[in-house]
Amino acid sequence: MKEEEAKDRGIDLERLKEEQKKFAKLVSLKDGFDFKNCTRFAGIVTETLKTRELIAAIAILDENMQVIESKYTIKPAKFPYIPCFRAYRELPVILSMYDKVEDQPDVIFILGHGVSHPRGCGIASHLGISLEKPVIGVTKSLMADQESKESSNKEKNDEVLIGKKVVAKKMITKEKANPIYISPGNLISLKTAMEVTKRCIRDPHKLPEPIVEARKVIAKVREELNL
Repeated sequence: MKEEEAKDRGIDLERLKEEQKKFAKLVSLKDGFDFKNCTRFAGIVTETLKTRELIAAIAILDENMQVIESKYTIKPAKFPYIPCFRAYRELPVILSMYDKVEDQPDVIFILGHGVSHPRGCGIASHLGISLEKPVIGVTKSLMADQESKESSNKEKNDEVLIGKKVVAKKMITKEKANPIYISPGNLISLKTAMEVTKRCIRDPHKLPEPIVEARKVIAKVREELNL
């Protein structure tokens, strides 16, 4: 959905943009603790089902990248898909799913942007602020120009810039595969986010293993429930 359509539906995007800017000021890019001591790594993935409902899944892995817990939740989407406003659509189902978690993770990966967002607060940052947890955003591409008109993303070497600020870094995790982009969400620095991501890459996958396993949870649910 485009911004013009959202306005026609009575969604005040200007108010939400201001809210995102306020949330961005709450983001901390300082390491919340010594990440060398991480023993629990979570991955969160959301998808839209054939029923138009949203499913959110989490997989929590130990330091050997073995799954120790997984959960999922399915809920109706109460907000349309609008680029740069994913958190308003997906965060409610994610938080509902997270309430079921028993083994608390030390750090969370999510498919989406952190501070690499036109207003400095992508879904990874929204989640990190809501849970007061370190969150790392992982994406397969940069935001398109039409989705970030207020500022443009520019890739310089392995750094992704918004204006003059480094907001993400490119990481090549698999030979002959496109890179992924790592952006801190909250309570973690970009440098540490890169280090933690490297720890969680396992051949032959290019995405961090917690995200790979969360996707498997959704695939299994889709198959079992014919969704």
